Amino acid sequence: MSETGGETGGETRRFRTGIRKPLPVGEIMLKVHAALGEKGYNPVSQITGFILSGDPTYITNHKGARSLVHGLDREEIVEELLRCYLRGCAEDDAPLKG
Repeated sequence: MSETGGETGGETRRFRTGIRKPLPVGEIMLKVHAALGEKGYNPVSQITGFILSGDPTYITNHKGARSLVHGLDREEIVEELLRCYLRGCAEDDAPLKG
């Protein structure tokens, strides 16, 4: 029997689950920022509301943004934002201003 449970004539077949490696926190936050901006929200205000309250309704469903942040720990987000700020990322990335 193969890994998928059927007979394959002696050879092993691979079964792909579709599980992907998670995106880095910084990349997720850039995607969330862009999605919020596209929907006309103030991304900084909305992300701040989410971080402080944990309420996912601060994040739009547009482009799967809410699903992306759902798997993150808010502490991870704060740590990544602080790392980015201390490296000067906010000045280098014009779309993040505002």
